[in-house]
Amino acid sequence: MKDKNTQLHASSISNPQQFWGQAAQAIDWISPWDKVLDDSEAPFYHWFKGGKMNTCFNAVDRHVIAGRGSQIAIQYVSPVTETEYGITYLELQAQVSRLAGYMDSIGVKKGDRVLIYMPMVPETAYAMLACARIGAIHSVVFGGFAANELATRINDAKPKLILSASCGIEPSGVVAYKPLLDNALEQATHKVGHCLILNRSQLEASLQQGRDVDWQRGVAAAPNIDCVALEATDPLYILYTSGTTGQPKGVVRDNGGHSVALAWSMKNIYDIGVGDSFWAASDVGWVVGHSYIVYGPLLVGATTLMYEGKPIGTPDPGAFWRTIAKYNVKSFFTAPTAIRAIKRDDPDGEYLEGVDLTCLKYVFLAGERCDPDTLHWSEEKLKKPIIDHWWQTETGWPVAANLMGYAPVEVKAGSPALAVPGYQIEVVDMMGDQVASNESGNVVIKLPLPPGTLTTLWQNEQRYKDSYLSMYPGYYLTGDAGYKDEDGYLYIMSRIDDIINVAGHRLSTGRFEEVLCQHEAVAEAAVIGVADELKGQVPLGLVVLKKGVTLNEAELNQQLRALVRQEIGPVAAFRLVSAVQKLPKTRSGKILRGTMRNIADNKKYNVPATIEDPATLDIVRNTLTRMGYADAHI
Repeated sequence: MKDKNTQLHASSISNPQQFWGQAAQAIDWISPWDKVLDDSEAPFYHWFKGGKMNTCFNAVDRHVIAGRGSQIAIQYVSPVTETEYGITYLELQAQVSRLAGYMDSIGVKKGDRVLIYMPMVPETAYAMLACARIGAIHSVVFGGFAANELATRINDAKPKLILSASCGIEPSGVVAYKPLLDNALEQATHKVGHCLILNRSQLEASLQQGRDVDWQRGVAAAPNIDCVALEATDPLYILYTSGTTGQPKGVVRDNGGHSVALAWSMKNIYDIGVGDSFWAASDVGWVVGHSYIVYGPLLVGATTLMYEGKPIGTPDPGAFWRTIAKYNVKSFFTAPTAIRAIKRDDPDGEYLEGVDLTCLKYVFLAGERCDPDTLHWSEEKLKKPIIDHWWQTETGWPVAANLMGYAPVEVKAGSPALAVPGYQIEVVDMMGDQVASNESGNVVIKLPLPPGTLTTLWQNEQRYKDSYLSMYPGYYLTGDAGYKDEDGYLYIMSRIDDIINVAGHRLSTGRFEEVLCQHEAVAEAAVIGVADELKGQVPLGLVVLKKGVTLNEAELNQQLRALVRQEIGPVAAFRLVSAVQKLPKTRSGKILRGTMRNIADNKKYNVPATIEDPATLDIVRNTLTRMGYADAHI
């Protein structure tokens, strides 16, 4: 199978025009493109330029026209509210067209931005598809983010409308969204004229007269709206991802290339087509939710499962397995963190007993590196192929994966397998020269990137070039380090920047440090990601206090944890913090975060020649040892 896989990949690189032109036949076009790949403005590339289509039509209306209106499009499962129901493609079309009609009635037009701050409910998918229907650009913000993070995104995207809900539901209880939204709107310099609020039965939100409209009343009075013709190169959405400066980067995805790439991936990677049931256990606030809860499955006429719950605690470690069996899920996609959580609570797989998983063909893992122990445990307990694959918010769909719907290859623990067609992955040293097999280096992708990947950063083309293209001209910098083995299998080992990957959520160390330094007692802060068995990484903060501060350490730490939770949100999982006398730095003032991370994780490290004061490493090592994250004798 590897030869067949290799030939397919080679054809995508040698003749991308033919390869992607053929793949685009899976999408309905209003008018054909002038050119499959337009490289006239390189390094900004445009796929299917001149072509006209509509993503919502391809995800919803064409399935109704084809006679599949009675098929379930979205199966909603909410163990936290004990609610389950299905939405057919015909019902989905009605909901989306009316919501689009509401947007149109308040003046939302093509190119306007709509910010979506919603929990895991079907209305969130309706909102995304309604924007796509009329050409508005949506920006979904994960409901766990704090008010100031939301305000930052409001200021950058400048939405005309915000869609939100009264609350989200967590295992710990109800999380009120509306106060967070109100606070964010007060902080934001950009003023939003319209908010559509979904009131959930668990908590009713107070509405501000003149700005806020109840979702049910607003949509009920709206007309149905048809899909508008859009250029393939028109933006579909903005999705913010962490930046090393603490200022989020707005990844822009187009319409045409995005639909083509996702449809191709559903068939060839996940082996999903018309009528199949697919479940990506993620959140619509992240890229997985965009690509593989909403758009990907619907583009190919599958049934997508939307789940409001957790892998454990809602109510137990068997929830995922029972849901897969009940709804005949063929391919299941989750994060290694979820599997580790289940393994921690049910190490012997007792909750699998009596559950018939005959329907399940594959389990796909992504979001962070899948360690071999997690992969082997999953294989042993589930008796199914466990398929690791690797991609990013920026790419929007897999970069390296096993093509289970085309030509499966051998699974190697710790590797997401081979480069997906369209991606030319190389591992290079600091000078940009390719390294030998099994030698670590920076993972880069040769330009042009395939369809479906980011086209730029929202209103910041220079930052796009600086962040991704400037280090290695002609290549996209993934920000990950790793190696290829002698068979071409890729191994992603770590980040090369200071982004912490907490259970698949990429969070900026710079943002953590900004928050810690807001405390009146803190003079300086450094945050690193330390290894964690469950979440992959968790943030650990070291702070230098201002002179004369006499606060009790336990009291200070409690205040710092609360401050991070308030400013960044519970998603930060910030619990580890301690004061130190001094931070290790280079003579130029750069904090040696990588060295500290190696100390915390008990990895070998070299004392940098540029270090200002080597004694500071002993201070940090002793502190980390006291916190349980380093061995003072190493």
